[in-house]
Amino acid sequence: MLSTIATALAGLIGAGVIVMGARALWAPQAAAGFGIPGTPTEDRTFRAWLAVKAVRDIAAGLLILVVPAGGTTHLLGWVVLAASFIPVGDAVIVLRSGGPKATAYGVHAATAAVMLVISALLLLA
Repeated sequence: MLSTIATALAGLIGAGVIVMGARALWAPQAAAGFGIPGTPTEDRTFRAWLAVKAVRDIAAGLLILVVPAGGTTHLLGWVVLAASFIPVGDAVIVLRSGGPKATAYGVHAATAAVMLVISALLLLA
Protein backbone atom coordinates (compact mmCIF):
# COMPACT_ATOMS: atom_id res chain seq x y z
CA MET A 1 0.00 0.00 0.00
CA LEU A 2 2.75 2.46 0.98
CA SER A 3 4.76 1.65 -2.14
CA THR A 4 1.67 2.26 -4.29
CA ILE A 5 1.17 5.70 -2.76
CA ALA A 6 4.88 6.52 -3.13
CA THR A 7 4.82 5.36 -6.77
CA ALA A 8 1.80 7.56 -7.45
CA LEU A 9 3.56 10.53 -5.80
CA ALA A 10 6.65 9.88 -7.93
CA GLY A 11 4.38 9.84 -10.98
CA LEU A 12 3.00 13.24 -9.98
CA ILE A 13 6.55 14.58 -9.69
CA GLY A 14 7.37 13.18 -13.13
CA ALA A 15 4.22 14.65 -14.66
CA GLY A 16 4.92 18.00 -13.00
CA VAL A 17 8.43 18.13 -14.44
CA ILE A 18 7.06 17.34 -17.91
CA VAL A 19 4.52 20.16 -17.58
CA MET A 20 7.25 22.60 -16.46
CA GLY A 21 9.40 21.64 -19.43
CA ALA A 22 6.53 21.94 -21.89
CA ARG A 23 5.53 25.27 -20.40
CA ALA A 24 9.07 26.59 -20.84
CA LEU A 25 8.93 25.61 -24.52
CA TRP A 26 5.53 27.18 -25.21
CA ALA A 27 5.64 30.12 -22.78
CA PRO A 28 9.28 31.10 -22.15
CA GLN A 29 8.22 33.99 -19.92
CA ALA A 30 7.31 31.31 -17.35
CA ALA A 31 11.07 31.00 -16.72
CA ALA A 32 10.87 34.16 -14.65
CA GLY A 33 9.24 32.05 -11.93
CA PHE A 34 12.40 29.96 -11.57
CA GLY A 35 13.85 32.61 -9.28
CA ILE A 36 16.79 34.06 -11.20
CA PRO A 37 16.47 37.86 -11.20
CA GLY A 38 16.43 39.68 -14.52
CA THR A 39 15.60 36.60 -16.60
CA PRO A 40 15.79 37.87 -20.21
CA THR A 41 12.93 35.83 -21.68
CA GLU A 42 12.82 37.95 -24.85
CA ASP A 43 16.50 37.34 -25.68
CA ARG A 44 16.82 34.76 -28.50
CA THR A 45 19.99 33.22 -27.08
CA PHE A 46 18.44 32.84 -23.64
CA ARG A 47 15.33 31.30 -25.18
CA ALA A 48 17.50 28.76 -27.00
CA TRP A 49 19.16 27.76 -23.70
CA LEU A 50 15.76 27.65 -22.05
CA ALA A 51 14.57 25.26 -24.78
CA VAL A 52 17.57 23.01 -24.06
CA LYS A 53 16.63 22.95 -20.37
CA ALA A 54 12.96 22.37 -21.22
CA VAL A 55 13.73 19.31 -23.34
CA ARG A 56 15.88 17.89 -20.53
CA ASP A 57 13.07 18.53 -18.02
CA ILE A 58 10.62 16.67 -20.23
CA ALA A 59 13.05 13.75 -20.59
CA ALA A 60 13.68 13.63 -16.82
CA GLY A 61 9.95 13.58 -16.14
CA LEU A 62 9.43 10.81 -18.69
CA LEU A 63 12.17 8.77 -17.05
CA ILE A 64 10.36 8.93 -13.72
CA LEU A 65 7.16 7.79 -15.46
CA VAL A 66 8.79 5.00 -17.48
CA VAL A 67 10.78 3.33 -14.68
CA PRO A 68 7.71 1.92 -12.86
CA ALA A 69 6.49 0.35 -16.10
CA GLY A 70 9.58 -1.83 -16.52
CA GLY A 71 11.38 -1.66 -13.22
CA THR A 72 10.77 -2.21 -9.57
CA THR A 73 9.70 0.05 -6.74
CA HIS A 74 13.27 -0.11 -5.47
CA LEU A 75 14.69 1.06 -8.82
CA LEU A 76 12.19 3.93 -8.91
CA GLY A 77 13.36 4.91 -5.43
CA TRP A 78 16.95 5.17 -6.65
CA VAL A 79 15.90 7.15 -9.74
CA VAL A 80 13.89 9.62 -7.65
CA LEU A 81 16.80 9.91 -5.19
CA ALA A 82 19.20 10.69 -8.03
CA ALA A 83 16.73 13.15 -9.57
CA SER A 84 16.40 15.00 -6.26
CA PHE A 85 19.80 16.54 -6.96
CA ILE A 86 18.17 18.61 -9.72
CA PRO A 87 16.04 20.81 -7.42
CA VAL A 88 18.93 21.02 -4.93
CA GLY A 89 21.09 22.39 -7.74
CA ASP A 90 18.28 24.72 -8.78
CA ALA A 91 18.06 26.12 -5.23
CA VAL A 92 21.81 26.73 -5.17
CA ILE A 93 21.65 28.45 -8.57
CA VAL A 94 18.86 30.75 -7.42
CA LEU A 95 20.75 31.65 -4.22
CA ARG A 96 24.05 32.21 -6.05
CA SER A 97 22.36 34.48 -8.58
CA GLY A 98 20.85 36.67 -5.86
CA GLY A 99 17.35 35.35 -6.39
CA PRO A 100 14.65 35.29 -3.75
CA LYS A 101 15.33 32.97 -0.84
CA ALA A 102 11.61 32.20 -0.70
CA THR A 103 11.81 30.68 -4.17
CA ALA A 104 15.08 28.87 -3.50
CA TYR A 105 13.80 27.29 -0.30
CA GLY A 106 10.03 27.33 -0.78
CA VAL A 107 10.03 25.93 -4.30
CA HIS A 108 13.31 24.20 -5.12
CA ALA A 109 14.47 22.97 -1.70
CA ALA A 110 10.91 21.95 -0.79
CA THR A 111 10.68 19.94 -4.01
CA ALA A 112 13.96 18.22 -3.17
CA ALA A 113 12.69 17.40 0.33
CA VAL A 114 9.48 15.89 -1.07
CA MET A 115 11.49 13.84 -3.55
CA LEU A 116 13.79 12.60 -0.78
CA VAL A 117 10.78 11.47 1.26
CA ILE A 118 9.27 9.73 -1.78
CA SER A 119 12.57 8.00 -2.54
CA ALA A 120 12.88 6.85 1.08
CA LEU A 121 9.36 5.43 0.98
CA LEU A 122 10.13 3.60 -2.25
CA LEU A 123 13.49 2.26 -1.05
CA LEU A 124 12.08 1.08 2.28
CA ALA A 125 8.94 -0.48 0.79
